[in-house]
Formats: sequence, structure tokens, C-alpha cells
Amino acid sequence: MKTVFVLNGPNLNALGKREPGIYGGKTLAAIADDCKQAGASLGLGIDFRQSNHEGDLVDWIQEAGDKAAGIVINPGAYSHTSIAIHDAIRSIAPLPVAEVHLSNIHARESFRHVSMVAPVAVGMICGFGPLGYTLALQALAARL
Repeated sequence: MKTVFVLNGPNLNALGKREPGIYGGKTLAAIADDCKQAGASLGLGIDFRQSNHEGDLVDWIQEAGDKAAGIVINPGAYSHTSIAIHDAIRSIAPLPVAEVHLSNIHARESFRHVSMVAPVAVGMICGFGPLGYTLALQALAARL
């Protein structure tokens, strides 16, 4: 069975409590369950992780380069600032990476409109809440 790493960046551990008007009321644990269920239906193993630390995300991206068939990543605010995450994803090409955001980053503050991840991802899904993770898994499964 192919494995997809689902990586989550800073503050996503606070989902369910943090700004539910923007991010919804679902917890990250519930999103992990959704991903595992979707993965099972797609024939994919899911390795679901979260960290508030950029270096952890870089380490996991590099690990995925050796162990995974693809990555779904919600880098959180690091989307807009992290050249390190951009470079880590670039270094594991052609491993497919799908970027996910719960909110529509293009309908929010202007500093959120640019993603450092998008140029090295196969695609981005934003604005569909937790469903975005399932959509990203479906999109990756179609490419694998």
C-alpha cells in the first residue's frame, strides 16, 4: 500500500478552538480521522503529523522523499514565509505535493495571498474547510 504523508504546520493543533469563524469547528484529530478514512477508500496509507516548528516540517518532507508516494501539506502561516519548506519540497521532486488551506487565502489579508509552497506543489486546494484534505488525497491518488 502506498503511503501519503499529511503534514500540518503551526497553530493547526488549535483547530476547533482557534477562530472557528475562519477555520471551522472541526479538530485536527477529526481531520486526521477523515484523512485515514479517505485514504482507506483510496487504497492509501496515511501518516498524519503536525508541528509548530518549521524544522520538523522540513525533516518530515525529506523523510517523505524516501518513504512516501506523496504529500498533502497544510503549512499554515509558513506557506507565506518559508523558503526552507519550498526548498525541501523542491528537493524531493518529482514526489507529488498538494497544498491545502482550510480558508480561502486569496480572500483574506493580502500577506496571505502569496504561497511559497504553490510553485513547487502539483496543486493547491483552499477555502473548502476540512473537505480540502479529502479532495487533495483524491487528487494525489489519481496521480499515483
